[in-house]
Amino acid sequence: MGRAPRILELFYDVLSPYSWLGFEVLCRYQHLWNMKLQLQPALMAGIIKDSGNKPLAMVPRKGQYMFKEIPLLKQLFQVPISVPRDFFGESVKKGSVNAMRFLTAVSMEQPEMLEKVSRELWMRVWSRDEDITESQNILAAAEKAGMSTAQAQHFLEKIPTEPVKNKLRETTEAACKYGAFGLPTTVAHVDGKTYMLFGSDRMELLAYLLGEKWMGPVPPTLNARL
Repeated sequence: MGRAPRILELFYDVLSPYSWLGFEVLCRYQHLWNMKLQLQPALMAGIIKDSGNKPLAMVPRKGQYMFKEIPLLKQLFQVPISVPRDFFGESVKKGSVNAMRFLTAVSMEQPEMLEKVSRELWMRVWSRDEDITESQNILAAAEKAGMSTAQAQHFLEKIPTEPVKNKLRETTEAACKYGAFGLPTTVAHVDGKTYMLFGSDRMELLAYLLGEKWMGPVPPTLNARL
Protein backbone atom coordinates (compact mmCIF):
# COMPACT_ATOMS: atom_id res chain seq x y z
CA MET A 1 0.00 0.00 0.00
CA GLY A 2 1.14 3.52 -0.73
CA ARG A 3 1.57 6.25 1.78
CA ALA A 4 -1.66 7.79 3.06
CA PRO A 5 -2.40 11.26 1.66
CA ARG A 6 -1.31 14.17 3.85
CA ILE A 7 -4.07 16.55 4.92
CA LEU A 8 -3.82 20.14 3.69
CA GLU A 9 -6.25 22.74 4.97
CA LEU A 10 -6.61 25.93 2.95
CA PHE A 11 -8.23 28.79 4.85
CA TYR A 12 -9.41 31.49 2.45
CA ASP A 13 -11.74 34.42 1.87
CA VAL A 14 -12.94 35.43 -1.60
CA LEU A 15 -12.20 39.06 -0.72
CA SER A 16 -8.50 38.13 -0.77
CA PRO A 17 -6.84 38.05 -4.22
CA TYR A 18 -3.85 36.14 -2.89
CA SER A 19 -6.25 33.52 -1.54
CA TRP A 20 -7.44 32.98 -5.11
CA LEU A 21 -3.89 32.41 -6.34
CA GLY A 22 -3.11 29.93 -3.57
CA PHE A 23 -6.46 28.21 -4.12
CA GLU A 24 -5.83 27.67 -7.83
CA VAL A 25 -2.32 26.32 -7.28
CA LEU A 26 -3.47 23.82 -4.66
CA CYS A 27 -6.43 22.78 -6.80
CA ARG A 28 -4.00 22.12 -9.65
CA TYR A 29 -1.68 20.07 -7.44
CA GLN A 30 -4.29 18.15 -5.48
CA HIS A 31 -4.14 15.28 -8.00
CA LEU A 32 -0.37 15.57 -8.57
CA TRP A 33 0.80 15.44 -4.96
CA ASN A 34 -0.06 12.81 -2.37
CA MET A 35 -2.40 15.02 -0.39
CA LYS A 36 -6.02 15.56 0.50
CA LEU A 37 -7.08 19.18 0.13
CA GLN A 38 -9.66 20.51 2.57
CA LEU A 39 -11.11 23.89 1.61
CA GLN A 40 -11.92 25.99 4.67
CA PRO A 41 -13.96 29.17 4.06
CA ALA A 42 -12.94 31.69 6.74
CA LEU A 43 -13.48 35.38 7.39
CA MET A 44 -10.53 37.65 6.69
CA ALA A 45 -11.91 40.43 8.89
CA GLY A 46 -12.06 38.10 11.89
CA ILE A 47 -8.47 36.94 11.43
CA ILE A 48 -7.18 40.49 10.96
CA LYS A 49 -8.94 41.60 14.13
CA ASP A 50 -7.81 38.62 16.21
CA SER A 51 -4.17 38.91 15.14
CA GLY A 52 -3.91 42.68 15.42
CA ASN A 53 -2.84 42.87 11.78
CA LYS A 54 -3.87 45.73 9.50
CA PRO A 55 -5.75 45.24 6.21
CA LEU A 56 -4.29 46.52 2.96
CA ALA A 57 -6.70 49.45 2.95
CA MET A 58 -5.14 50.70 6.18
CA VAL A 59 -1.57 50.61 4.83
CA PRO A 60 -1.41 52.78 1.69
CA ARG A 61 1.97 51.47 0.54
CA LYS A 62 0.70 47.88 0.65
CA GLY A 63 -2.24 48.89 -1.51
CA GLN A 64 -0.01 50.69 -3.98
CA TYR A 65 2.22 47.65 -4.18
CA MET A 66 -0.72 45.33 -4.81
CA PHE A 67 -1.80 47.38 -7.83
CA LYS A 68 1.65 46.84 -9.36
CA GLU A 69 2.02 43.20 -8.39
CA ILE A 70 -1.35 41.77 -9.44
CA PRO A 71 -0.78 42.21 -13.22
CA LEU A 72 2.49 40.28 -12.91
CA LEU A 73 0.91 37.55 -10.81
CA LYS A 74 -1.86 37.26 -13.39
CA GLN A 75 0.74 36.24 -15.97
CA LEU A 76 2.78 34.02 -13.67
CA PHE A 77 -0.15 32.09 -12.16
CA GLN A 78 -2.28 32.21 -15.33
CA VAL A 79 -5.31 33.31 -13.33
CA PRO A 80 -7.56 36.05 -14.83
CA ILE A 81 -7.12 38.38 -11.87
CA SER A 82 -7.31 42.17 -11.85
CA VAL A 83 -7.86 44.80 -9.16
CA PRO A 84 -11.44 46.15 -8.96
CA ARG A 85 -11.77 49.86 -9.70
CA ASP A 86 -12.87 50.80 -6.18
CA PHE A 87 -11.62 47.85 -4.19
CA PHE A 88 -10.30 49.84 -1.24
CA GLY A 89 -13.54 51.78 -1.07
CA GLU A 90 -16.68 49.90 -2.01
CA SER A 91 -15.44 46.30 -1.90
CA VAL A 92 -13.68 46.51 1.44
CA LYS A 93 -16.55 48.46 2.99
CA LYS A 94 -19.13 45.87 1.89
CA GLY A 95 -16.99 42.97 3.03
CA SER A 96 -17.54 39.29 2.29
CA VAL A 97 -19.64 38.00 5.18
CA ASN A 98 -22.62 36.88 3.07
CA ALA A 99 -20.41 35.25 0.44
CA MET A 100 -18.38 33.39 3.04
CA ARG A 101 -21.50 32.26 4.89
CA PHE A 102 -22.87 30.99 1.60
CA LEU A 103 -19.69 29.01 0.98
CA THR A 104 -19.81 27.73 4.54
CA ALA A 105 -23.34 26.44 3.97
CA VAL A 106 -22.16 24.74 0.77
CA SER A 107 -19.23 23.16 2.62
CA MET A 108 -21.60 21.76 5.24
CA GLU A 109 -24.08 20.15 2.85
CA GLN A 110 -22.58 19.90 -0.63
CA PRO A 111 -18.77 20.07 -0.29
CA GLU A 112 -18.20 18.70 -3.78
CA MET A 113 -19.47 22.06 -5.13
CA LEU A 114 -17.27 24.22 -2.90
CA GLU A 115 -14.34 24.54 -5.32
CA LYS A 116 -16.48 25.63 -8.26
CA VAL A 117 -18.65 28.09 -6.33
CA SER A 118 -15.62 29.64 -4.62
CA ARG A 119 -13.96 30.13 -7.99
CA GLU A 120 -17.03 31.82 -9.46
CA LEU A 121 -17.21 34.27 -6.56
CA TRP A 122 -13.55 35.16 -7.10
CA MET A 123 -14.26 35.54 -10.81
CA ARG A 124 -17.00 38.05 -10.05
CA VAL A 125 -15.05 40.34 -7.77
CA TRP A 126 -11.45 39.83 -8.92
CA SER A 127 -11.88 39.28 -12.65
CA ARG A 128 -15.07 41.08 -13.73
CA ASP A 129 -15.31 43.72 -10.96
CA GLU A 130 -18.82 42.62 -9.97
CA ASP A 131 -20.64 42.57 -6.65
CA ILE A 132 -20.58 39.51 -4.35
CA THR A 133 -22.63 40.89 -1.46
CA GLU A 134 -26.16 41.02 -2.86
CA SER A 135 -28.22 37.82 -2.84
CA GLN A 136 -28.94 37.85 -6.57
CA ASN A 137 -25.22 38.08 -7.34
CA ILE A 138 -24.28 35.23 -5.03
CA LEU A 139 -27.11 33.26 -6.67
CA ALA A 140 -25.71 34.05 -10.13
CA ALA A 141 -22.24 32.83 -9.13
CA ALA A 142 -23.64 29.59 -7.75
CA GLU A 143 -25.69 28.96 -10.88
CA LYS A 144 -22.68 29.66 -13.09
CA ALA A 145 -20.78 27.09 -11.04
CA GLY A 146 -23.39 24.48 -11.96
CA MET A 147 -25.95 24.67 -9.17
CA SER A 148 -29.63 24.66 -9.92
CA THR A 149 -31.59 27.74 -8.93
CA ALA A 150 -33.35 25.71 -6.25
CA GLN A 151 -30.06 24.50 -4.78
CA ALA A 152 -28.56 27.98 -4.75
CA GLN A 153 -31.71 29.45 -3.21
CA HIS A 154 -31.57 26.80 -0.50
CA PHE A 155 -28.06 27.87 0.47
CA LEU A 156 -28.98 31.56 0.32
CA GLU A 157 -31.66 30.87 2.91
CA LYS A 158 -29.00 29.31 5.14
CA ILE A 159 -26.88 32.49 5.30
CA PRO A 160 -28.59 34.03 8.37
CA THR A 161 -28.98 30.76 10.29
CA GLU A 162 -27.09 30.12 13.52
CA PRO A 163 -25.49 26.79 12.42
CA VAL A 164 -23.89 28.47 9.40
CA LYS A 165 -22.82 31.57 11.33
CA ASN A 166 -21.34 29.39 14.07
CA LYS A 167 -19.51 27.17 11.57
CA LEU A 168 -17.88 30.15 9.85
CA ARG A 169 -16.91 31.53 13.23
CA GLU A 170 -15.43 28.18 14.27
CA THR A 171 -13.42 27.86 11.06
CA THR A 172 -12.08 31.39 11.43
CA GLU A 173 -11.15 30.70 15.05
CA ALA A 174 -9.42 27.47 14.00
CA ALA A 175 -7.25 29.45 11.56
CA CYS A 176 -6.40 31.88 14.37
CA LYS A 177 -5.41 29.01 16.67
CA TYR A 178 -2.99 27.80 14.01
CA GLY A 179 -1.43 31.27 14.11
CA ALA A 180 -3.04 32.87 11.05
CA PHE A 181 -2.64 36.63 10.65
CA GLY A 182 -4.01 36.90 7.12
CA LEU A 183 -5.20 34.79 4.21
CA PRO A 184 -4.56 32.49 2.49
CA THR A 185 -3.29 30.29 5.28
CA THR A 186 -2.31 26.73 4.45
CA VAL A 187 -2.01 24.18 7.25
CA ALA A 188 -0.13 20.99 6.38
CA HIS A 189 -0.41 17.91 8.57
CA VAL A 190 2.71 15.84 7.86
CA ASP A 191 4.00 12.85 9.85
CA GLY A 192 2.29 13.91 13.05
CA LYS A 193 3.46 17.51 12.76
CA THR A 194 1.50 20.63 11.81
CA TYR A 195 2.92 23.43 9.69
CA MET A 196 1.20 26.77 9.09
CA LEU A 197 2.20 28.66 5.94
CA PHE A 198 0.98 32.11 4.99
CA GLY A 199 0.43 33.47 1.50
CA SER A 200 0.31 32.17 -2.05
CA ASP A 201 4.10 32.30 -2.46
CA ARG A 202 5.07 29.52 -0.03
CA MET A 203 4.28 26.63 -2.36
CA GLU A 204 7.92 25.67 -2.87
CA LEU A 205 8.30 25.37 0.90
CA LEU A 206 5.08 23.37 1.06
CA ALA A 207 6.43 20.97 -1.58
CA TYR A 208 9.58 20.55 0.51
CA LEU A 209 7.54 19.72 3.63
CA LEU A 210 5.49 17.19 1.69
CA GLY A 211 8.49 15.67 -0.04
CA GLU A 212 6.92 16.49 -3.39
CA LYS A 213 8.20 18.14 -6.57
CA TRP A 214 7.39 21.81 -7.17
CA MET A 215 6.82 22.48 -10.86
CA GLY A 216 5.77 26.11 -10.67
CA PRO A 217 2.30 27.63 -10.31
CA VAL A 218 1.21 26.00 -13.58
CA PRO A 219 2.60 22.43 -13.60
CA PRO A 220 3.41 21.17 -17.09
CA THR A 221 1.17 18.15 -16.67
CA LEU A 222 -1.99 18.07 -14.60
CA ASN A 223 -2.69 14.48 -15.49
CA ALA A 224 0.40 12.74 -14.12
CA ARG A 225 -1.53 10.99 -11.35
CA LEU A 226 -5.06 11.01 -12.72
